[in-house]
Amino acid sequence: MAAVIDVRGLGVRFRRNRGARRSFKDLFASRERRTRPDDFWPLRDVSFQVESGEAIGVVGRNGQGKSTLLKLVAGVLLPDEGSVRVHEGVAPLIEITGGFVDDLTVRDNVYLTAGLHGMTRAQIDARFGEIIDFAEIGDFVDTPYKHLSSGMKVRIAFSVISQLEEPMLLVDEVLAVGDRGFREKCYRRIDELLAGGRTLFFVSHNEKDLRRFCARGLYLDKGRLVLDGPISDVLDLYNQDYGS
Repeated sequence: MAAVIDVRGLGVRFRRNRGARRSFKDLFASRERRTRPDDFWPLRDVSFQVESGEAIGVVGRNGQGKSTLLKLVAGVLLPDEGSVRVHEGVAPLIEITGGFVDDLTVRDNVYLTAGLHGMTRAQIDARFGEIIDFAEIGDFVDTPYKHLSSGMKVRIAFSVISQLEEPMLLVDEVLAVGDRGFREKCYRRIDELLAGGRTLFFVSHNEKDLRRFCARGLYLDKGRLVLDGPISDVLDLYNQDYGS
């Protein structure tokens, strides 16, 4: 089966000092010459492939490149080294504010965000009631998005993204903000998507959730891929390294 995600030698570089400027000459210099003392690599030399229908949990401490990896797969970031090729569309639930405009109402934001992800107006019209019902915010449809609580923002974001028909779903810990009852509702929806053959990339610090959804794990530490294997093996090694 052909890979739907093909990551080879992937690396991305950030700069600790945001005020530092890169000269025009740097753009044409070699990678070694361009590297500065205040550069750091949240990910480097990462390679793996993903087949359609796999559910993969990304494991590691804070600051080890998990969210960066999802952003590279989603196309939000571009790599400085290597490549990431994604051969199917993605539905990203990476940042709850992504694609939402504070001053627009919930209604307008649903149409804007779903439209940006490729849904037609007719499709949104047909699913609008279901989106709002799932999010349980029917009383706030005409409220500016900026007035919603963090939990309500998660509800509407997940509700919109889970309606997309893209084959891959990227979830980056944002559901931890929601209340327990709604989080379980979201998880049942993820179960349904996986049963329908979707591919899942799931970042979480919750071991129970990782074991629930994922058969395979990627363990990132200090920007490197330490282990790619069964989720139980990945979690066992992580707990051995850092404790449960």
